[in-house]
Amino acid sequence: MEFGFSETQRDVQALARRILGDRAGPETLSAYDEYRSERHDEALWRQVAEAGLVGLALEERYGGSGLGFMELALFIEETGRTLAPLPAISHCVSAALPIQRFASQPLRDSLLPAAAAGEIILSAALAEPLNEDPVNPQTVSARAEGEELVLTGRKVCVPFANRAQRILLAARSGREIAVLLLDPSASGVTLVPMQVTSFEPQFEMVLDAVRVAPGDVICRRGGEAIMQWTAERTMAALCAHQLGVTDHAMRMAASYTGERRQFDVPISTFQAVGHRMADCYIDVECLRLATWQAVSLLAAEAPATTEVQIAKIWAGDVGHRVSYATQHVHGGMGIDRDYPLWRYCLWMRHNEMTLGSSARHTALLGARLAEGEALFG
Repeated sequence: MEFGFSETQRDVQALARRILGDRAGPETLSAYDEYRSERHDEALWRQVAEAGLVGLALEERYGGSGLGFMELALFIEETGRTLAPLPAISHCVSAALPIQRFASQPLRDSLLPAAAAGEIILSAALAEPLNEDPVNPQTVSARAEGEELVLTGRKVCVPFANRAQRILLAARSGREIAVLLLDPSASGVTLVPMQVTSFEPQFEMVLDAVRVAPGDVICRRGGEAIMQWTAERTMAALCAHQLGVTDHAMRMAASYTGERRQFDVPISTFQAVGHRMADCYIDVECLRLATWQAVSLLAAEAPATTEVQIAKIWAGDVGHRVSYATQHVHGGMGIDRDYPLWRYCLWMRHNEMTLGSSARHTALLGARLAEGEALFG
């Protein structure tokens, strides 16, 4: 049995690595540090869209490549490796995929061709104040007025909300969960900029009696399954991004310790440094295996709740440990703002916090194991 990537998948990876490697370097990224400018490279976004990377997992009838989540995750990994300033996860995974899977045909026809071409940006609002569970919204409520839904409440940490044509979100409608697409320019929507560790443009979205037309409603009840489907793919994509970030930081440290000399020998020959880098390598490889196990199951539409949970635990812990280890072996260079490692360390911690506490995920996994659920997917 072949467990490696297919030729098509390797081609996707190589294409993404070449385009992003050419355009997303330290000099380019420095323009976005400390919010000096909005962290979005429009020219690079157009380039990856023209190369077919934005629409990798969208069907050909919508202008996509007709591939799957596996190929899309390879692209996401490369955005992590380069820290590319693009809305890749929020657009390609959290919004476009559930629209293709669950939205009405008119909605698909109106949004997905432009989304695949990179002509519009889509996003998703998955978090609320004090509530990180997208399956169980508590803050945003929806009431029916005729055929319209009227929304009130708040969502936080909404990526690229200022540029989005539509934002996917869930709202509590009585005892039911509705899922819909919101136009952020609609009356009653207020976007409040938030400052986050990675400098990515994120917003608090305040909703005050916002009317949503029936054509933008994906479902009025039973939205838990849709949001669970979306959340698992978003988390797996974040793990793939974390894999790219940690792998590059590890290789940066390995290169540095091979060149940095003390006592006329490379510091990589010192036992303590060698052991530290070996631990990094083991960590990254474990994250790689856990991530691709989860992604492969999701790509096959197989149950993957347990595997996504395991990947989230590894992504959080590996990001934490690799961040410390790579800074440690770099010495003072690791925190020098003129050297690129610090950006990778920020993203490792940002992804760790976005994924949620590894201790909490471990406790949840343990509870599922105790109930016998996690033993069978």
